[in-house]
Amino acid sequence: MNQASLRGAKARRGAPLERKPMTGNGRGFAAVFLILLISGLVVLYAASYYNAQDQTGNPFSEVMSQLQGVALGGAAMLVISRLDYRILRKPVFTVGLLAVSFVLLGLVAVPGIGMMVNGSRRWLKIGPVGFQPSEMAKYAMILFFARALSRRHSSVASFWKNLVPLLILPLAMFLLILLQPNLSTAGAILIVAAVMVMLAGAKWPHLAILGAGGAALGAFYALSEPYRRARLMSFRNPFAYLGNEGYQLAQSLLAFGSGGLFGMGLGKGRQKFSFLPYPESDFIFAVAGEDLGFFGCLLILALFMALIYFGLRIAIECEDRFGSLLAAGIVSMIGVQTVMNVAVVIGLMPTTGLPLPFFSAGGTSISILMAAVGVVLNIAHAPIFRADIV
Repeated sequence: MNQASLRGAKARRGAPLERKPMTGNGRGFAAVFLILLISGLVVLYAASYYNAQDQTGNPFSEVMSQLQGVALGGAAMLVISRLDYRILRKPVFTVGLLAVSFVLLGLVAVPGIGMMVNGSRRWLKIGPVGFQPSEMAKYAMILFFARALSRRHSSVASFWKNLVPLLILPLAMFLLILLQPNLSTAGAILIVAAVMVMLAGAKWPHLAILGAGGAALGAFYALSEPYRRARLMSFRNPFAYLGNEGYQLAQSLLAFGSGGLFGMGLGKGRQKFSFLPYPESDFIFAVAGEDLGFFGCLLILALFMALIYFGLRIAIECEDRFGSLLAAGIVSMIGVQTVMNVAVVIGLMPTTGLPLPFFSAGGTSISILMAAVGVVLNIAHAPIFRADIV
């Protein structure tokens, strides 16, 4: 059988004919991803070597732990690259991952099962490994939404008939994560859900109503407990609350001030020397600001903007509605998480625990994030099926 006949037979069976060539946007997305991943590891070492040496005797211990997550994420990317992303549309993945996420989030809330760390119950212990279910839940919700919004005859034009029922699941996930408490991650899920329904054609007045409701819910939550009210007040003037809630943000702002325009040099900043709490995780961007300065921070943000740009271009180029919404949702989550983390460390938002993608320490976060990036790259380089060319 000649090549033309073979292609015709495959097309009749609905088998993949070939993978479409990686577009410039796909190559750009891959290149920026690699630069961010490597930059994140370098900045993580600069932010963590002092505390790692003090606590474990090995200045590379935090980076080695991160590399384990990178290895797991790389393996996930390799597996995903050999699949057709459209298989993720099957209920076993969309509904199954969402159900598992809800079960794990429920287990986190159970005393004795969920791990209490720094006053928050966000972790499950699986053998020697700590696992944060909310990291998986974010992308499970995106996958579910991509399928629900891409189904034939699906519509979000009607507020009560279509839009509100669709948002019940992300709202339930929001409430479960809020119990940990983890307002930033819970809020990011709702924001990305709103972005996806907007891209699916929701009406602007309906989105405005949802936004107003979300803002009211967030304000009620922030003001409902004394420690939350104190945190809210401290973010407005952290130096007036140096003895408690404002300390971390004040040290973060001092780090940025010390860095100036060009920074003190990689690894030479002082705030990580037991002044700034958690310099390797939620406030790692402040360490980057002190070490690399204003222009170094601009470069990091430019890389994130480039990743988001290339990712959205991949979503636009994808002719399959499911793939388009899935890529847009994943890229939106990376963008929302980046904006919220940076806003916190420069004092534009109350202090919350949300990692900076690719930079903050966390094996769960980096491995799941890399798997999600693998899905976007798969969409940019997906097999061509007969249905795609008819």
